[in-house]
Amino acid sequence: MENIAQNITVRKPKWLKRRLPSGPDYEKVCRMIASKNLHTVCQEAKCPNVWECFSKHTATFMILGDRCTRNCKFCGVQNGPIGLPDPEEPARVASGVKELGLKYVTITSVTRDDLEDGGAKFFVETINEIRKASPETRVEVLIPDFQGNKEALEKVVTARPDVLNHNIETVPRLYEKARPQADYRRSLQVLFLAKKIDDRIVTKSGLMLGLGESDEELLHTMKDLLKAGCRILTLGQYLQPGKDQLPVKRFVEPEEFDNWRKIGLEMGFEQVASGPFVRSSYNAGETFDSLMAS
Repeated sequence: MENIAQNITVRKPKWLKRRLPSGPDYEKVCRMIASKNLHTVCQEAKCPNVWECFSKHTATFMILGDRCTRNCKFCGVQNGPIGLPDPEEPARVASGVKELGLKYVTITSVTRDDLEDGGAKFFVETINEIRKASPETRVEVLIPDFQGNKEALEKVVTARPDVLNHNIETVPRLYEKARPQADYRRSLQVLFLAKKIDDRIVTKSGLMLGLGESDEELLHTMKDLLKAGCRILTLGQYLQPGKDQLPVKRFVEPEEFDNWRKIGLEMGFEQVASGPFVRSSYNAGETFDSLMAS
C-alpha cells in the first residue's frame, strides 16, 4: 500500500515559503469570525493565503457547518456533519461581510449530502442576506455538486450570484483516488446546467496541479470545462494539508504556471489565474473586475 504521508515532511521549494499568520488586522478578522460563530475555508482547509487575505480584511465564508459528508483525500476539512445547519447562519455571514466592508465575497460550503437539497436553500438565504446588508457587495458562490439535483442548482442560479463557481479539482483518472464520492461528469454538468438555466451567469472552475496528472490530461480537462461554458479558470499547486491526505506528487514551478495561464487564455478562457498559491477565491474580486472590464 502506498504511504500517503510520505511527502508530508518533504521540504517545500523556496517559492512556496510563506510566513505564519500574525498582526493586528489578522487578529481582528479572527476575532470577528469567532464572535459571530462563523467558519472560513481559509482556516478549515488550511489555506496558505490565510495571512494575506485576513490582513486585507477578506475571507471566504464556509456555510452549512464545518464538517463534510464526503471525505475527499486532498481536503483538510473534517468529515461527518453533526446536526442540521443553523438557520441564523446566513444573517451572521451577512453581518460579518458588512463589518469587514467587503466589496467582494466568496461563499462556499461543506458538502451536505444528508440534506434534501444539499444546502441550496442556505446559499440562497446567504446571498439574499448579504444583498440586504451590503447591496454593493459582489457575491461569488463556490458550490458543491448537489448530487446532480437540478432543482437545487436552479435555486442558487435564480438567486443571481455574480459568479457561480464549482471546482472540477483534478483530472478524471484521479477522481477515484482524490474524490471517491464525486463524479467528473456530474461536476461538468453542474457548470453546463448553470448556463442553461441562465446564460448570463459567470461560471468558474479550478484545478489543483501536482497530484500526478499529465499535461495531456490537464489539457483534456480544460477543454471539457470550456465546452461546459466555464469562463474563469483557476490553477494552483496542491499542498498536502495533513498526514491523512494524499501526498504531493510534484511541485510545479512558477514558470510552468505562467505557461498554463497563456495556454488557457489561448484556448478561450476569458480569465485565468494560475500560480503556486492560487486558490478558487484568491484575489477573486480582482479577477472578476478584469473580466467585466475586458
